[in-house]
Amino acid sequence: MNNYNRVFGEGRKPVIAMVHLGALPGTPLYDAAGGLSGLLAAARADLAALQAAGVDAVMFGNENDRPYEFRVDPASTATMACLIGQLRAEITVPFGVNVLWDPTSSIALAAATGAAFVREIFTGTYASDMGPWTPDAGAAMRYRNRLGRADLAMLYNVSAEFADSLDRRPLPDRARSAVFSSIPDAVLVSGQITGEAARMEDLEAVKRALPATPVLANTGVRHATVAEVLRIADGCVVGSALKHEGHTWNAVDPARAADFMARARAARGY
Repeated sequence: MNNYNRVFGEGRKPVIAMVHLGALPGTPLYDAAGGLSGLLAAARADLAALQAAGVDAVMFGNENDRPYEFRVDPASTATMACLIGQLRAEITVPFGVNVLWDPTSSIALAAATGAAFVREIFTGTYASDMGPWTPDAGAAMRYRNRLGRADLAMLYNVSAEFADSLDRRPLPDRARSAVFSSIPDAVLVSGQITGEAARMEDLEAVKRALPATPVLANTGVRHATVAEVLRIADGCVVGSALKHEGHTWNAVDPARAADFMARARAARGY
């Protein structure tokens, strides 16, 4: 059984919900007055609301740490590990992590916290808001194994947010090549920025190119689109749609989260 099926179950279409941590110490938007206790309280409330809504998995991410970095401050990874560690006993579903946009730190955090999966940009070459972007999947996979986490499911985002690919091959060809050369457990298709949907035709084209690989919608899935997305994709990652007023930086709205999951269950038939 591969890592993806081990985490999510064979033939399932998981809804992976984001726990967007507040800006971490040392970052421009950090709330020093609220401190770590404020970060923990907000994350605990979001986690409880998402699990009560019946999401299949959660993923902890540092979306608030703008401007983003390719090599994050060790304090960011350490703080995320601290927060997740304090919540660990309350997590009842599989969980993953993503330290934007640093594959090595994401894997280190997963190893430290016992996360079941990790999401990142592991392949490709991009012009981005953060500058030239050239991740190294070979180094990331070897680092995962050196840390004793060959079981860690690797979710590869193949259409980077905040960036444009310098590789002019069509997206399905890049995705197919990434699967052949870099052995991800799943491929994710994104929109241009957090909260914006991937084009449905991109999602369909990548899935046609990778019939045997799980392909998930990574951004911008909404209540009105989740049924159509799950008709095509093997699951989705969702954050903004579950927040108050559908706004990325707000807290999770329990009612919106419950409604989203009711629609997802109806679309999946379970």
